[in-house]
Amino acid sequence: MESAITSLPLPHVMRGNMAYRNKTYVAFASEDIHYYRLMEAWRDSKHIEFDFFDAHDINTALDTSHPDTIRRRLGERLSNTKQTVVLLSDTTRPKAARTSSFLHYEIEAIKRRNLPVVFVNLSGDRTIDRAKIPTSLGDQYSISVSFQPSIIKYALDEYVPAFVSNLISPSPKVGPYYYKSHVYSGLGL
Repeated sequence: MESAITSLPLPHVMRGNMAYRNKTYVAFASEDIHYYRLMEAWRDSKHIEFDFFDAHDINTALDTSHPDTIRRRLGERLSNTKQTVVLLSDTTRPKAARTSSFLHYEIEAIKRRNLPVVFVNLSGDRTIDRAKIPTSLGDQYSISVSFQPSIIKYALDEYVPAFVSNLISPSPKVGPYYYKSHVYSGLGL
C-alpha cells in the first residue's frame, strides 16, 4: 500500500550519532552519472535554490583503485553522512541486487547505518515506483520524489528530520511515502 503525506513536521530531537553528520550521500548506478552531474550543476548555479553537502567530495577513490579500497572509501563517506539520495532508474534495482556492484555495497551500507533515504525518480514520477527501489530498502521509512531540484531540496529539509523523529516514535512509520500534489504545487511545480 502506498502512503502519501502532505508535509512532515520538523523534530526538535536529534538522536544517536546522527547529530555530527553533515553530508548528503547520493547513490546511483554508474549508467546514471549524468543525472548526478546535473545535481552538482544545480548546486553550483546561482539561479537555482538547491544545495547539498556532497559526501562524494571526501576521500576520493579513483576508478582504477582496487575494489576493496573503493569499498573502504565508500564506507568512510557514508560514515559522515546524515542523509542519502538514491537516484532510481530501470538500472538501479537490478544493479543493487548484484553483490559485485558498488551500488550493492552502498545500498547495504545505507541499510546497516539506518540512514534516511530520499528516492528520486529519474522518470519524473511523483509517487512510489516499487519496481525500481532496491529490495533491501523497500520496507524502510523513505520518501519518493521526482527529479526536480525544489522537491529534492524540500525532501532533504523536511523528511530527513522527520525520519530522525520516527526513530524514537512509539509507532514508527515503515515503507515508502510520497508527497501529495499540493506539496508540488506549493513549490511551483
